Amino acid sequence: MPSPIRILALAALLAPLLALAPAAAAAPPAAPAPLQQLRIYEIPRANEGVFHDRFRDHALRIMARHGFAVRSIWRSEHEGKVEFVYLLDWPDAATMKAAWAAFMADEEWAAIKKETGARHGSFVDAISDRTLEPVPYSPDRAGGDG
Repeated sequence: MPSPIRILALAALLAPLLALAPAAAAAPPAAPAPLQQLRIYEIPRANEGVFHDRFRDHALRIMARHGFAVRSIWRSEHEGKVEFVYLLDWPDAATMKAAWAAFMADEEWAAIKKETGARHGSFVDAISDRTLEPVPYSPDRAGGDG
């Protein structure tokens, strides 16, 4: 049988760890970090105007309905190809995935794509999609060192 002094010493060593256990269990899980999504569409030069019309007049409105937060939109030319580039803000990856699924399943968007595609042909030759996760030292993050 262990001596009372050993039991007290062991209890003294374990007490701080045992005191932390309920606090750790009760702590809320950390919120997922917000992220951004960069989308780059290669668009046929012949359909650039109608592409912009469709995105401005229809896609942005329908995206907003599904929770998309479009931060900025650009036009670019790279290696002789016209690019349409936009940046989205998302609270987390799960929200991003769910919003894209809802947008792609949207009946109004499907009808618009079908109608405009039948009238004008291809609107997008290729899509590049990047999920951007901020690093802790990014200047736009709280406490970032810049």
